[in-house]
Amino acid sequence: MSRQCRGGPNGTEPGAMRQRGNGTGPAAEGCGAVSVVFPLTMMITGIVGNALAMLLVSRSYRAKGSRRKRSFLLCIGSLAITDLLGQLLTSPIVISVYLADRTWEAVDPSGHLCSFFGFSMTVFGLCPLFIASAMAVERTLAIRAPHWYASHMKTRVTKTVLLGIWLAVFAFALLPVAGLGQYTLQWPGTWCFISTGDSQLTGSLCFASTFTILGLLSLVVTLACNLATIEALVSRCRTKATASHSSKQWGRIATETLIQLLGIMCVLSACWSPLLITMLKMIFSHTSFEHCKGFLGEAQGSELHKECNFFLTAVRLASLNQILDPWVYLLLRKILLQKFCQAANAVSKCSNNEWKERSITLSEEIRRTTA
Repeated sequence: MSRQCRGGPNGTEPGAMRQRGNGTGPAAEGCGAVSVVFPLTMMITGIVGNALAMLLVSRSYRAKGSRRKRSFLLCIGSLAITDLLGQLLTSPIVISVYLADRTWEAVDPSGHLCSFFGFSMTVFGLCPLFIASAMAVERTLAIRAPHWYASHMKTRVTKTVLLGIWLAVFAFALLPVAGLGQYTLQWPGTWCFISTGDSQLTGSLCFASTFTILGLLSLVVTLACNLATIEALVSRCRTKATASHSSKQWGRIATETLIQLLGIMCVLSACWSPLLITMLKMIFSHTSFEHCKGFLGEAQGSELHKECNFFLTAVRLASLNQILDPWVYLLLRKILLQKFCQAANAVSKCSNNEWKERSITLSEEIRRTTA
């Protein structure tokens, strides 16, 4: 890749773009072709994954015997719809900016598209985090308080909670329209998000701080509830350590759930912690990444170079969460868990007959849940 094609979040260097104006030269066209691959690939992958998840959830929700898990299926479906809408509303804008090979001001002279993009980033950033927290709370109640869960946790309650999340986040994201907060163009000029560096505007600082605190709080709730669920499952496995077939089956299901919960915690932490912590750091230092616009003249190993690259990596990871959600929660669950159980079986040197029994039971469960 040429020197002109390095620097931006998807391979485009903002300084080089500005020097070429509308980018009619061959070098500009080359950079545009390279840079558009990343957002285009993310959009296609996200749409396919979330569409498959919605299809599976719809089939499972209508299946007989799914009444006990309908609350969880509603949460999974809502998460898939949220991530899918986020991809459909934001990715085409980024792709169009790269394909046009021009500054954001040329595509959006009025600035309204920037406000819409920032609003979408806020809504489809917080909603998945809150829905993940709601799912973690739901699982904890189902494991630690099964009798209360069975009598109180109806699908109507789940629908009310999900609708409340949507409305609350939607209202919060509209605050900049009322003057509390601001959505501004972010480096390298292909996306808009919450402003963090204007210390003169108290409203902008409060809005950015609230977004960061809400995001971190939802992460903490999700991690705490998943850890509480894991602890309860491990304790119950110890009390059910008998040789009966039912206890073996329960232990296998508990193991699968533990692996999935650990995967969810790792993905959420890896995707969102860098961006939220970076935003918190910028808020306290009253800085923003507007200084990245002078990035072209900086040395490759300079501190500014590293900060800008880390910020772009954090943004990419947060965007990647919309793609990983359906795979972590649903699509790859059975495949990966079966492989893990095979590896665990080999390590523990269990008998072949016992593994065949588990494999048959797992295959029957897979057919039953996907039917």
